[in-house]
Amino acid sequence: MKVTRDGLQDAVKEGILSNEQAEALYRHLESLPGTGPAFSFTNILYYFGGLTAIGAMTLFMNLGWEQFGGWGILFIAILYAGIGLLLTERFRRGGHHIPAGICATFAIAMTPLAIYGLQQGMGWWPDETSYRDYHRYIKWHWIYLELGTLAVGTALAWRYRYPFMIMPVAVTLWYMSMDVTAMLTHGEADYIFKAFVTLWFGLLMTLIAFWVDIRSRNTRQDYAFWLYLFGVMTFWCGLSLQQSDSELSKFIYFCINLGLIFVGAVLVRRVFVVFGALGCAGYMQHLASYIFQDSWLFPVALTAIGLGIVYLGLVWQRNEAAITRKMRTVLPVVFRELLEERAAQ
Repeated sequence: MKVTRDGLQDAVKEGILSNEQAEALYRHLESLPGTGPAFSFTNILYYFGGLTAIGAMTLFMNLGWEQFGGWGILFIAILYAGIGLLLTERFRRGGHHIPAGICATFAIAMTPLAIYGLQQGMGWWPDETSYRDYHRYIKWHWIYLELGTLAVGTALAWRYRYPFMIMPVAVTLWYMSMDVTAMLTHGEADYIFKAFVTLWFGLLMTLIAFWVDIRSRNTRQDYAFWLYLFGVMTFWCGLSLQQSDSELSKFIYFCINLGLIFVGAVLVRRVFVVFGALGCAGYMQHLASYIFQDSWLFPVALTAIGLGIVYLGLVWQRNEAAITRKMRTVLPVVFRELLEERAAQ
């Protein structure tokens, strides 16, 4: 729930608050760190600049850096990470939470580069790949970079507790879901096995996100966002890449995607709804293209079902409060607190 100045003025007109109380309350709420960054030009500049710096040292690295050698790369990565942490402390003390979180994220992003430099310097690097390939190819030996990034990212996120810092952790878990497969099969995994591992890794990441959501339910920060995003994306991609000629399996796929939409509605997490809707649309396309391709009744029936769902939405809206209260009485306390917190945002 977003509180605006106009909303508070409406409360003044209703006699709920005085002008002085409304203004004081608005200033207090404005000073608090929200559950997510506001969409403003200042924040756009923060994130654009921060992501440019992070991208320069990750996605856009070139072979020119190899001339510094392993020890040179390690020194530069540590130097950059140190600068990022110094800026984090300076911004944090000044109350600038968004740039502080971006700088701390930049420090985490230096971790795989530092580990790569260390391995090169020690002569432990196993092949001719360079650091820029880390973001392009699936290789088993990236695991060391990923484990180090997870360790550093977890430690710094525990120290500073800015939600944006979870982003490189989530991306690293996504990378690891692919590289673990290469490690287990020595790079010879078939298509089906890769999809299977991806599915279960995505499910695990989503469950971790839910655990983080539960643990942080009483804070005003959304620490689970990035984990949900990459977890659901990884799970859905692994699920959608499963192969089966069975119509029953395809229907189960459709039901799972309906479940994602339901979970997204309950947890107020749009990422579940987006991917669930994509999966349902894919199943409908399958029915229209293969099962009922010559049936003129299928579009008519589907239209009727769609309008029926719209009507169901109207019925739900009229009875939502009563149904919600009744459903929440059977849930554990931690789940009730989480749902109430999500609904209030």
